[in-house]
Amino acid sequence: YFYPPTLVTGLDDSNPLVAEEQFGPILPIVAFTDEGEVVARVNNSSFGLAASVWSADLEQARRVAEALETGTVWINQHLAMIPQAPVAGVKWSGVGVENGRWGLESFTELQTISIAKV
Repeated sequence: YFYPPTLVTGLDDSNPLVAEEQFGPILPIVAFTDEGEVVARVNNSSFGLAASVWSADLEQARRVAEALETGTVWINQHLAMIPQAPVAGVKWSGVGVENGRWGLESFTELQTISIAKV
């Protein structure tokens, strides 16, 4: 039951490997012609858990990362997670936040007690 890490090319955006979230060791490589096109294609998805942007031009990578509708974006890395950083998806990719102050607060139940002076 082992599937080796695999990269797939030649798929269009309607292919389930591109259109749906993958949680296995297989990823599509999809070509694009310009920054606006790739941002529009990514944001056209119903999902938005995470993305990674790879580029030697860090200014452009940051601009693309900020335009993506995903809960997390890594630049020139992937799955670099630390406990202090929140993890949250957008769109159909989950509800709520884990990790960081925001995640810890979601696991608490607050109680307010107000006492009148007598």
